[in-house]
Amino acid sequence: MIFEYYPDTDMLYIRLREGESVESEEVAPDIVVDYDAHNRVIGIEIENASQHIDLTNIELRALPLAQSLLSEHIPT
Repeated sequence: MIFEYYPDTDMLYIRLREGESVESEEVAPDIVVDYDAHNRVIGIEIENASQHIDLTNIELRALPLAQSLLSEHIPT
């Protein structure tokens, strides 16, 4: 998963998987979901992102990667 923020347009793109978008759907104001040719969600675009979310704080919770990173830095 990749988070890409574009400050010049205040847009946050969350890429969930690799692939080419063949269809997009606005599911809520300023929220666009991109789909691939197999109708799988590949990304979420949040326009006017700073108005919708706090971009200064990102947390990982209950993800295997988060646990892995934590275990590397916490002595046992």
